Amino acid sequence: MYCLQAVIATEPVLRELTGSITEARIVPLSQHLSLLPMTDALFDAVTVAGAPGLDGFWKAPAGFDRVLATCSAAGPVAYIEADYFGGVGTQTAQVWDAGKVILGPLHLAEGESSPAAGTPISQALRRLGAVKGDHIDEFDAVGLGRHRNTDRWLSHTS
Repeated sequence: MYCLQAVIATEPVLRELTGSITEARIVPLSQHLSLLPMTDALFDAVTVAGAPGLDGFWKAPAGFDRVLATCSAAGPVAYIEADYFGGVGTQTAQVWDAGKVILGPLHLAEGESSPAAGTPISQALRRLGAVKGDHIDEFDAVGLGRHRNTDRWLSHTS
């Protein structure tokens, strides 16, 4: 099983995003990127009542797209979701930069083959500056396989 919902950007961009949100925990990844796990507490803290949800995502808080667009003035930011069990699952990713969506939302449905450009998350990571190098893909290169679920990232917060 692999289940992850998170925001990914450089640490300064994530610090800009989280401000004084005490529920936020930033975890360093490789290649100068960091991860902000979308925990239940963070979800509750940033949800805007009555705002529309982020299309195609199941754990993106309502109104969160506006927050991500605003913080992307400081640099590109991605929201990603992945849910796999027994090697079968889904991925969704979207990237904002300079206040606008520059990628996505990209969806990889269960049973669908990965596009030639890579999975949605790898494409998003590429837009954030990640490089595949000698790894299988950008997902592997930044270390997203270290933990199997969103909550496990919390034991490795900065």
